[in-house]
Amino acid sequence: MRLSLLRAARLNPAVKELRLHLCQTGEESKGVRDFVSSGYAQFKRENPKLPILVRECSGVQPRLWVRYEMGKEKSVTLTNAGAADVAKHIAELGK
Repeated sequence: MRLSLLRAARLNPAVKELRLHLCQTGEESKGVRDFVSSGYAQFKRENPKLPILVRECSGVQPRLWVRYEMGKEKSVTLTNAGAADVAKHIAELGK
């Protein structure tokens, strides 16, 4: 995964929480699993105080949830998304 894409994922302070839902074995969650295994550590270094929750559940549709100030939330489906796509979605929702 490109380091520049991960650096772009330094998130706005209005972002209060990030949640990734994925299946441990499902093919549609492969990109999310790849992101967690290869990009999570760098992303966490860029956003050290941000709570990042990774929720695994058998058969669940992969999804990214971002919670902002005042409890507002946005989500995007990550079905069949690659690891770079996951980083891109995080950066877009984190602006």
